[in-house]
Amino acid sequence: MLRHLVVALPLVLAALPAMAEDLAFDLVNKTSSAVTEFYTSPVETDDWEENMVSDPIGPGEQATATIADGRSVCEYDIRAVFADDDTVEEKNVNLCELGSYTLHE
Repeated sequence: MLRHLVVALPLVLAALPAMAEDLAFDLVNKTSSAVTEFYTSPVETDDWEENMVSDPIGPGEQATATIADGRSVCEYDIRAVFADDDTVEEKNVNLCELGSYTLHE
């Protein structure tokens, strides 16, 4: 099953700082499988950071994700893992401009 990620920009980008230590966004699951793992990693890092999902995010559900890694960077690589073992990765996502991140079939 093919899934992809869609980034939705907030209506007021000016309200977000250009560089922030804590980045928060809504993770929206519009697939038919639960999201069981969600990882981010600064683009200059070769390893994935900790899994951000403590409870699966079911189809049609959403959760707030916060990256509180103390870094002042905006560009992250993203990886989502689903209950059916499918995975999706996207590179070089500017999370400072992100309002929500949507997973689609």
